[in-house]
Amino acid sequence: MSTTQSSDTEAPIEETAQVEVPAQYRRSAAPAALKMIIELKNVTKTFTRGSETLTVLDGLTLDVPEGSFEALMGPSGSGKSTLLNLIAGLDRPTSGAAQVAGADLMKMSDGDLATFRSRHIGFIFQAYNLMPVLTALENVELPLLLTKVSSSERRKRAQTALRVVGLEDRMGHYPRQLSGGQEQRVAIARAIVNDPTIIVADEPTGDLDRKAADDILTLLTKLNTEFKKTILMVTHDPAAAERATMTRHLDKGKLGA
Repeated sequence: MSTTQSSDTEAPIEETAQVEVPAQYRRSAAPAALKMIIELKNVTKTFTRGSETLTVLDGLTLDVPEGSFEALMGPSGSGKSTLLNLIAGLDRPTSGAAQVAGADLMKMSDGDLATFRSRHIGFIFQAYNLMPVLTALENVELPLLLTKVSSSERRKRAQTALRVVGLEDRMGHYPRQLSGGQEQRVAIARAIVNDPTIIVADEPTGDLDRKAADDILTLLTKLNTEFKKTILMVTHDPAAAERATMTRHLDKGKLGA
């Protein structure tokens, strides 16, 4: 899998050759400063219900380094899913600043946000959201239908994504023929088929038994460590949070330690 954003005509999820540098030519370098891929400053999000204004996010500031795997925990209604939606460009903050993958989300039109999502964001949800009448391969191809990629290239990329998640032998199966864990793997393949910059996962193991959940978490770890994907995962499961490199807690719209 490429770790840089690919153009519409390039296959995104493929390994690149590694060149071994002879020891005598290697030079030590000072550690580079962490690059922040998500920068939220004093973000608020409010909703109006009748005459009542509901504050879901309250002056939230969040910096996420590129290549990190972070877990978001907190009680129901604390704003976790709203925060993911803002980062993914599905919604806009009411106020504050939101920079994600170099884009200023506050200044983008709806069309620009759609383009931003297709290039930079991969979605994984608790409900797998697979189309029951489509095969695993066809489900993974779906995001590519919105691009200029040819049908043969779409198929190639979808096959590669399914190989990454270990389902090369289930490409022709329908969702009803798969286990819950396999369905979630298809959903993950669909999320990575465009080689996104950031993966947002909303309770990705919530409907799975412990073994299947552990398998999915191992796959997410692989996507983070081997393919350098930045992952932000909402979870209620402490065992899932332990797989992340950092855990943040959200309560009443505010981030705590």
